[in-house]
Amino acid sequence: MQHDEKRWQNLGFQLGAVVLALLLTSLVILAAGAPPLDAFKQLLKGAFGAKMNVADTIVAWVPLLLATSGLLVTFAAGLWNIGVEGQIILGSIFTTGVLRLLQDSNLPPAFIIVLAVLGGMLGGGLWAVLAGLLKTFGGVNEIFGGLGLNFIATSMTIWLIFGPWKRPGVGSMSGTEPFPESLWLPTLPGLRLSIWTVVLGIIALVVIYFLLQGTYFGLKLKAVGNNQRAAFLLGIPTWQYMLLAFFLCGLFAGLAGAMQVVAVYHRLIPSISSGYGYLGLMVAMLINYQAVWVAPIAFFFAALNIGSIQLPIALKLDSSLAGVIQGSLVLAVLMVEGIRHRLVRK
Repeated sequence: MQHDEKRWQNLGFQLGAVVLALLLTSLVILAAGAPPLDAFKQLLKGAFGAKMNVADTIVAWVPLLLATSGLLVTFAAGLWNIGVEGQIILGSIFTTGVLRLLQDSNLPPAFIIVLAVLGGMLGGGLWAVLAGLLKTFGGVNEIFGGLGLNFIATSMTIWLIFGPWKRPGVGSMSGTEPFPESLWLPTLPGLRLSIWTVVLGIIALVVIYFLLQGTYFGLKLKAVGNNQRAAFLLGIPTWQYMLLAFFLCGLFAGLAGAMQVVAVYHRLIPSISSGYGYLGLMVAMLINYQAVWVAPIAFFFAALNIGSIQLPIALKLDSSLAGVIQGSLVLAVLMVEGIRHRLVRK
């Protein structure tokens, strides 16, 4: 009886957070001089108004799903892996490097794509371990180390596009030379959506769910996140588990970067990560680090991103309003969660 009452209370607080977020967003839209209901309607139309819009929403959902799934591992270990953005970028860089190295070889295209994706995962994992090493052996907080590595990763992308990997004759902000279509993941006719990316995203989420919920590794990882000293006294090698958490998160972030190259852009571009790392952090906070909610909430955020393209067309509003909605939602949830904890303590 008490458990049911607590569950209904939690649901009430969550609904209250959503209502508060909608109110905050509506005030912002009114201040911009547009009717809130029309703005929300245009967001829905932009995300689901046509088959191509739905496909683009799913295309945005997959890397967000992968990034958030990886972040759940580092959050379980008590780590704020802000560097996930850079890990996505390094995944795309490694993937591009493997494709460039092997595109003129006699290897089967499918095998080259597999090697490129594995290379991207390795790149993201190694970049994440670097942030972990800075924390465990250098005493650098993972937030500051991750941010620094993000800037380095972005600068590295620009250097490669305008330097060693520039297009023949001249560098271009449009990115490197596109790869042959044989090195693209197959997509649905007339759409940018590849079923392979969706399958990989769902598999990744399932793996993370069972890893954190049904294994001794997940239990020990949560012990490290809850209390490092107590976990160490119980015989858990804490710094090793922290590095492993970084590496696993980097693998999934690198996979997201690889998908951006082989399935979406087919080349390396300056904004290859599309901010999915930072957006994944927001999704993870919004769902309170519960893997079961990753897929629907990530899909909601992806829909906002794609739907916002309709705002400048229909209402002369800037598309960045989607970011305001996302931020307001996370802020409202954190505020209500803080109020709930205070009431529980009392």
